[in-house]
Amino acid sequence: MPRNGARPSGTGKQDGDGPVTAGGITVELSRTGKVLFPADGITKGDLIEYYAEVAGWMLPHLRERPLALARYPDGTGGERIFAKNVPAYFPEWVSRAEVAKQDGSLSQVICDKPATLIYLANQACIELHVFLSRAGRLHCLDQVVVDLDPPGPERFGDARQAALLLRDLLEGELGLTTFVKTTGGKGLHVHLPLDGRSDADEARQFTRDVADLLAARHPDLLTTAQRKDQRGDRVYADIMRNAYAQTVVAAYSVRARPGAPVATPLHWDEVANPKLDPGDFTLRTVPGRLDQAGKPGDPWAGRYRHRFSLARASSKLTRLAAR
Repeated sequence: MPRNGARPSGTGKQDGDGPVTAGGITVELSRTGKVLFPADGITKGDLIEYYAEVAGWMLPHLRERPLALARYPDGTGGERIFAKNVPAYFPEWVSRAEVAKQDGSLSQVICDKPATLIYLANQACIELHVFLSRAGRLHCLDQVVVDLDPPGPERFGDARQAALLLRDLLEGELGLTTFVKTTGGKGLHVHLPLDGRSDADEARQFTRDVADLLAARHPDLLTTAQRKDQRGDRVYADIMRNAYAQTVVAAYSVRARPGAPVATPLHWDEVANPKLDPGDFTLRTVPGRLDQAGKPGDPWAGRYRHRFSLARASSKLTRLAAR
């Protein structure tokens, strides 16, 4: 059970439908026996229980950040509903943020309490995709991400190697602190916390310059080519998520894929292990991993104590690239 007691009473799948309470808020559960992952027998009740169990670790990575929601009312074999605007029927206690767009605005969910995670899971929301900025300063990113995407799952080892090289550049040569997670797919995400003082265009340019430098150093392993037919068998260093109102899969989000994999924060020594298998991190295994007293626990705990100035980092990078 989460150390902050986030798990509500009555969320176990054996309890079935009916009301549960979390943080003083009651959520009515329905159709908890609905199978969402047909090949694995994982039900909506299992999904609800998972998000209730990990709420204490997941919420710090979601608070103040608008979400896009990937819902699967008929399970992963059915239609995906990718929702940004909050439906009218969502309860008033679900927090919201207004996000400006070209022809108006959207009202998007902010997940800041365990009850919201449970409510979303009850809506068959399997995946949560999160902003890289916070409400109130949406144009200023307070983190950037490089998505290391290999050509196929059998080349995960290449993504692992690329992540270690990226860490060496960012930490060893630029003096920054990096954080890494599985994507719940075939690659890895490397995150850097920012001080939130630079706009999205500046953040993207910095990340582009980092990816270009790394690809120039390791052209047989990495590429920044957006077109698939130009990548060959190399890892794609994707920086395109670093923009206003773009999202990235949230830490500890389940993915709508066979086995119910989870986008899982890692320790760097885990990434250094050639036996690392992203398939080991699933809805069924991650709660136990988090609940350990020592490692692994949550490798991302306290990561915003390591925020850095983009202007200073960009200046260092420019000098480094000119050598």
